[in-house]
Amino acid sequence: MTGTDQVNIDVSLVRKLIATQFPDWAGLEIRPVEHGGWDNRSFHLGDHMLLRLPSAQCYVEQVEKEQYWLPKLAPYLPLLIPVPLAIGKPGEGYPWYWSVNQWINGNTATIESIENMTEFATSLAAFLTALHKVDTTGGPTAGEHNFHRGGRLATYDSETHQATAILGKRIDVHAVKKVWKEALSTTWQLPPVWVHGDVAAGNLLVEKGKLSAVIDFGQLGIGDPACDLVIAWTMFKGESRKAFQAALLLDRATWARARGWALWKALIVCAELAGTNPQNIEISWKVMNEVLADYAKDNQI
Repeated sequence: MTGTDQVNIDVSLVRKLIATQFPDWAGLEIRPVEHGGWDNRSFHLGDHMLLRLPSAQCYVEQVEKEQYWLPKLAPYLPLLIPVPLAIGKPGEGYPWYWSVNQWINGNTATIESIENMTEFATSLAAFLTALHKVDTTGGPTAGEHNFHRGGRLATYDSETHQATAILGKRIDVHAVKKVWKEALSTTWQLPPVWVHGDVAAGNLLVEKGKLSAVIDFGQLGIGDPACDLVIAWTMFKGESRKAFQAALLLDRATWARARGWALWKALIVCAELAGTNPQNIEISWKVMNEVLADYAKDNQI
């Protein structure tokens, strides 16, 4: 994980970039998106466009990847995904490439905005199943461009142990180590599939109480789908979790690795390792407890 570089990305900068690179749009209103994200700073451009500017060097490769792959994936998916319209260049003191996408209507998914959580979970599972079936020829394998989503969970073994040591007596170290050990005990043995890389409530849109779109494919890649299942513990529980798991038809080992992904992220945020978002600490404690409780129930311990 890495933090954001010190680049002041505000409306004034964005207005200059639009004026110099896309003068036809210079008269359109520019305003920050309410939930602008961590990897990118996002702005409305008029009523129908979205600007996304990487907040740090480590996110820059995602721009061209999304521009190239999203139009290829879209025809095979049952929900809306971002439609790239243009790509911006460095300028006006901003050092990186950036993107212009079509605006997608909808509200960020919350418990309150969802009409039926079990139905929502099933719809998301159907989206992921469709994504997994898309031809992966030429797709980007896991690496630094997507923080190894779809790759080996063992990449984060050192961080996990570091976070566990920092948290010490504040967590059940024995249980954490058991979940982590099981997660590392297997690897994906089937051909690689497409992974979104960051399936989280903030990247899911809701209209009229139902899942309507999936956004922010910056961590897109191909490999092991376990990383995309973390939402089973971050958002779902009880019947909705069961429905999500049943609809995906993945084996026990994949779900064990998924638990590992969820646990790793919760641990490093709770331990406040460099580059993590401090605003997520409270929810990360809840996720960690949910993962450990679910593991205990599943293994009857």
